[in-house]
Amino acid sequence: MSTNRRRAVVIGAGIAGLSTALRLRQAGWDVVVVERTPSRRSGGYAVAFAGVGYDAAERMGILPELAKRHLTPDRMDYVRPDGRTRFSVPGRTVRALVGERSLNLLRGDIEDVLYRAVTAQTPVQAPGQGSGAVEIRFGTSIAGVEQDPDGVDVMLSDGTVERADLLVGADGLHSATRRLVLGPEDDVRLDLNHMAGVFTLDTLPDGVEPGVTASLTDTGRTLAVVSLGPDRAVAFFGYRTDRPMDELADGPQVALPRAYGDMGWVAPSVLDQLTRAGSVYFDTISQIVADSWSQGRVVLLGDAAWCVTLFAGYGSALAVAGADALGAALERHPDDLSAALREWEAEIRPEAERKQKLGRQIKGLYTPAGPFGVWLRDLPLRLASWRPVSALLQRRLQLSS
Repeated sequence: MSTNRRRAVVIGAGIAGLSTALRLRQAGWDVVVVERTPSRRSGGYAVAFAGVGYDAAERMGILPELAKRHLTPDRMDYVRPDGRTRFSVPGRTVRALVGERSLNLLRGDIEDVLYRAVTAQTPVQAPGQGSGAVEIRFGTSIAGVEQDPDGVDVMLSDGTVERADLLVGADGLHSATRRLVLGPEDDVRLDLNHMAGVFTLDTLPDGVEPGVTASLTDTGRTLAVVSLGPDRAVAFFGYRTDRPMDELADGPQVALPRAYGDMGWVAPSVLDQLTRAGSVYFDTISQIVADSWSQGRVVLLGDAAWCVTLFAGYGSALAVAGADALGAALERHPDDLSAALREWEAEIRPEAERKQKLGRQIKGLYTPAGPFGVWLRDLPLRLASWRPVSALLQRRLQLSS
């Protein structure tokens, strides 16, 4: 196939897939994105976006738009089951804690910025040969893969076959691309015995002030309500379980009321809104541990390849960084795909494995099983909420700006 008009099929229109599509387009590739859901998703939990992902977003030209979506709560409240506040951290102190080159973003907002960039007729900072928008096919999934020395055929659920130079599986933790190429998910999935659920609230519950992020942790479970302004709020659930795949099979409408029905605080109000939620993210908190992220002309990226989990708090940033690094490796080796993929994996794998290790180490502090664990987890934030420490942190941020 001609190196002048290389073509890629990307499976998945989440952060990993859209950032890959954007970066490959900027490198001069023609790109088709295939997404199994019928339309774009929205919302999602808040993530810290920093480090190599922040740097990559700057190089890819999307950082200014991401910065417009940055969320800094007016205050973070940590509450008791009866709704009384245990302690609060001012918003300016929260900003000082995350640092200058860091953003706090909703996953859905990152996807929106990427979607707008890849569907623009002129891609952001596109130095390559390509022009025009990336094609995105919703309501379509991957059904089969066949490779030969000259390319890869991607069979899709609509009966079409796409011929490409490269297939990128960016279809998440339960990647169908990975299953087709590398084998069963059970062989590479490491469950961390927690579940996560997120959905957008239609009304802010009584007891949570506008502009405030409030959370309650007790007996191995956390409920957080993130107010994003007068018309936006998100509920986040995270809890321990020794049967994660059974919980996943039961689904959020069964599993979340069972886990949170007796919690108190705003849990009854939030669970009532669950019954009306149009879209709910609900999944196991698991990692993918695979010896290789590519086979021939197929490469995995993002959660499909590594899934560091929200315990490490770095998945979105690492997905963007991985996409940027893949595009750079392909630019360095335009006629040697194998060399490009080897070089790319050697660059990204150490960082992914460090974050995976961190996620395994701190999972016990995420939803502590008892009062001492909650106290230990919250100790740094309690110290930050103390007025002299808070003032010192804010002053250090001002001096570094």
